[in-house]
Amino acid sequence: MDTENLQIQIKTFFGLEQILAEEIKKLGGRKVEIKNRAVNCEGDLGFLYKINYSARTALKILVPIHEFKAFNQHQFYDRLFRFEWDEFMDVDQSFSIDATVNSETFKHSQFVTLKMKDAIVDYFQEKYKRRPNVETRNPDMKFHLHIDRELVMISLDSSGDPLFKRGYRREQGEAPINEVLASGMLQLAGWDGKGNFLDPMCGSGTLLIEAAMIAMDLPAQIFRKRFGFQNWKNYDAELFSKIKEFRINRVRQFEGKIVGYDIDARMLNAARMNVEAAEMEDVIEIKKQNFFDSKKELFPLLMVFNPPYDERIAINDDDFYKKIGDTFKTNYPNTLAWLISSDLEAVKKIGLRPSRKIKLFNGKLETRFLQYEMYEGTKKVHKLEDNK
Repeated sequence: MDTENLQIQIKTFFGLEQILAEEIKKLGGRKVEIKNRAVNCEGDLGFLYKINYSARTALKILVPIHEFKAFNQHQFYDRLFRFEWDEFMDVDQSFSIDATVNSETFKHSQFVTLKMKDAIVDYFQEKYKRRPNVETRNPDMKFHLHIDRELVMISLDSSGDPLFKRGYRREQGEAPINEVLASGMLQLAGWDGKGNFLDPMCGSGTLLIEAAMIAMDLPAQIFRKRFGFQNWKNYDAELFSKIKEFRINRVRQFEGKIVGYDIDARMLNAARMNVEAAEMEDVIEIKKQNFFDSKKELFPLLMVFNPPYDERIAINDDDFYKKIGDTFKTNYPNTLAWLISSDLEAVKKIGLRPSRKIKLFNGKLETRFLQYEMYEGTKKVHKLEDNK
């Protein structure tokens, strides 16, 4: 493996590709190229460690190690059996395979995964008279198999557990938002830690914690214990230690306020436990407060939230979204607010025209991330004031 010029593929969610590409450029990626739900780039081993540790909108980070064409299952098995797997793993290490298959020839991902597993095990059995273990729960090595028609690509998964598993979540709410999606939403909304932040329906607190991590420039994986690359043959512990130290030295003080409201005692408790686990009690304030009875207390203010929508939590949609709009208009002048919802009919009841709409997926649910700009007076007056 050429550790100076690694080809790297970073997976993300639909709609966050541009945000991820910007993150990767800032972290020093070369030849950054946007794909569907992914960003490709080049970098050295240190860069691979750095993006695993720091990139907020990365789900998993893959390094391709073998590419070939196969037109039937015998060719597929044969090419894999002849590959030198011991360059990348030892017979004593356990492994797992996950697969993405888009092919008329290889229709069933489980079948090709099984074939690949057989090829790896048979390779070690023939060469060392011993077999490595397949371990799905906590393997030493994770391989990613991608088949597009006849083209087969095998990659090493450098992350191990998916990178949304930040390591701070102790309690889940009814429908917690994924940490990577939360961070992507905050970056799309322009949150950079300047000013104040409110999540008026904070649930278990994911948006609050991700907002605090951005505000303080904390690495996304500061709480994570293990990465996949730490089991690789070329793992450089000293280099990884230096990268972590360098990143932690860049952490900054945050002067503003990050506040979360909720009315559900169980949610508030979950949020407090997660905030405590993230060691952010000094930065994040959680209040039992009904948003519909609240008034703007922080200036300037960015608001981002994930209100309940009917697939996840039963609410009276029409009335609920109308109340959101009324609260915006009456109690939150000169505020930028963003919310995510899959109920595109119900959001019309907000009664304000969104100034931006971004298509995102929350799990399998297609949603829109909507921006609302509340001005005192008219836009025209506001713009005149801005230009003075």
